[in-house]
Amino acid sequence: MSSLSLRLPDSLHAKIRELADQDDVSMNQFIATAVAEKAAALLTVGYLEDRARRADPRLFDRVLARVPDVAAAAGDDMPSERRQSDARLQPAKARRKAAPKRATGKRPRG
Repeated sequence: MSSLSLRLPDSLHAKIRELADQDDVSMNQFIATAVAEKAAALLTVGYLEDRARRADPRLFDRVLARVPDVAAAAGDDMPSERRQSDARLQPAKARRKAAPKRATGKRPRG
């Protein structure tokens, strides 16, 4: 194990002491756990970004195509404001199909 000298503002030191006491752990354990959690979060983001770069959107669309087109169970549906923002995540073909037609009969651009 290694040792690290850490300088903290007095207010943060006091808050960490209080939180460690509430958690019934030493300050050292509290800080080590907090650092481990932060490192895990950053490593997870890196892992997911790497996986996303290797993703094949066509394969993703094929897998999604197997999902039955049924209504969500009561209480399991997405709020309407979220549905609108998630529309950009749909495959292009589904977006074109779902896009409302203008009075001229042409689909809106974009």
